[in-house]
Amino acid sequence: MGRERQKLTVEQRRLRYLARKVTFALALVVALGALFAADHFGIFGTAPRADGEKYDGKTFAVVHVVDGDTIDVDIPNGKYKTTRVRLWGVDTPETAKPDTPPQHFGREASEFTKRVCLGKKVRLKLEARKARDKYDRLLAFVYLPDGKMLNRVLIEKGYGYADPRYEHTYAAEFKRLQKAAADSRVGLWQGITNDGLPYYYRDKLKLPQ
Repeated sequence: MGRERQKLTVEQRRLRYLARKVTFALALVVALGALFAADHFGIFGTAPRADGEKYDGKTFAVVHVVDGDTIDVDIPNGKYKTTRVRLWGVDTPETAKPDTPPQHFGREASEFTKRVCLGKKVRLKLEARKARDKYDRLLAFVYLPDGKMLNRVLIEKGYGYADPRYEHTYAAEFKRLQKAAADSRVGLWQGITNDGLPYYYRDKLKLPQ
């Protein structure tokens, strides 16, 4: 007669079941780790780099100006051949927003940004707290060939507003520059009305008389 099969106790069956679950979980963790490492080191394509490493402090050519506060630079971003950059802390009047007519001084702001940076090399500086907005645009302080920060210049010369919606390193300075521009009635501060202000400033700013 063949050897009788030894019956397992309830406790032994429970331990065997737990051992199988642990083995499966460990195998899954190892497999996921291997996939992550393979993707990181570029086995499945170009290895991704953090935005800080890729853009911060680097210089790129401006190949397109969307409007006063948004530009495209000549470095690929995922499936796109260029990277779209939204200037941190400044909001210029709209000229390219769908279903929105050009706003007060929008064309002037757009033309100014084209004049000072289109086809030129600019240096990007990122904010450590946040690198992208909800549209996946890179958020940056943009430095022109002469060393001046475009974000600052736009506010100083009255081409844009100091955007109060998001905190950043230069928020207090940009607010002071906006007040000085408004007091001097430069740029968009000439002829501006309450209805012409962005929604976040409407009924909140004392406009120049």
